[in-house]
Amino acid sequence: MDGCGLREVAGEFLLSLRAKKLSPSTVAGYDSDLRIVAELVARRAEVPVEDLRVEVLTARLVRGAFADFAGSRSAASVNRAWSAWNRFLTFCVAEGVLEGNPMAAVPRPKQPAKAPKPLLGDGSASVTLLERVAAGARKARDPWVERDLVVLALALVTGMRSAELLGLTMGSFGGPSGERRVQVVGKGGRTRSLPIEEPVEVLADRYVRSRLERFGLGGLPPSAVFLVDTRNEPLRRGGLQYLVRQCYRYAGVHDRVQRGTLVHALRHEFATRLAERGASAHELMELLGHSSIVTGQAYVASTAREVRRAAGVNPAYGVIGRLAGSSGGVDLPDEA
Repeated sequence: MDGCGLREVAGEFLLSLRAKKLSPSTVAGYDSDLRIVAELVARRAEVPVEDLRVEVLTARLVRGAFADFAGSRSAASVNRAWSAWNRFLTFCVAEGVLEGNPMAAVPRPKQPAKAPKPLLGDGSASVTLLERVAAGARKARDPWVERDLVVLALALVTGMRSAELLGLTMGSFGGPSGERRVQVVGKGGRTRSLPIEEPVEVLADRYVRSRLERFGLGGLPPSAVFLVDTRNEPLRRGGLQYLVRQCYRYAGVHDRVQRGTLVHALRHEFATRLAERGASAHELMELLGHSSIVTGQAYVASTAREVRRAAGVNPAYGVIGRLAGSSGGVDLPDEA
């Protein structure tokens, strides 16, 4: 690109993000932050924003725009915009329309370390949640205990994010009995393989059988979405949040859920309880799929046994084992 207008280059940048398969909401967030700060840059440069060109983006000009931007916004918002602009200007340098990235001269707020937010209490909340949902505590217009239970169980024993749960397909599950794993597509399209033990296999199989019976299906292809709603449509983010919120409420543990968490509280619960029982930081980072261990994924094959052992000490497995039973176990309530 030769001396291009900022709007045109920003459009190319956003197109590159879509090509990387970032979620529409993430791309929209980048677009919003680029537009808002660009207006502030244009105001300081005393030019209409539509005439703003990339080559005028000096460190002084961008720093001043961010000072204006930060005035009425939270540290988290400033950090998000800083990251968006840093990525955009790095793209500009790579495309040859800017000699250097001025964001190195733009300070950003220091973010306090976020404390984990597991379910409050002595660690028994997850047990109560699973047992009461299995007993049919959740009242719904069209109850589906098997589906609700497998959602909670998978979240509690794998620590998957909401998007990862929703992205599961029938083909995500593989391996022989006793060595089953779930292939998960995480942030940035990175994949990881998570171990699950026999009790969760049992609950997953019960859920699939109930789905086939409920909708009169003869089978499901590997490409079929694993989690669905009561119309056999793929479960969406809002539906998952509602499902988990209702489970908390009817199980009587809603007061154990910390503010700002919902499905994510189950992920925090997973990590916190494993850490309490001796799982190492490396094992937790590997299981949770944090970006900081991408280079460590090469060690997965050699540490598979240790990772499985770390995941297997999850206390949720105790109650899931009782619910699954050694030979069919505790019967789940009949559907209303």
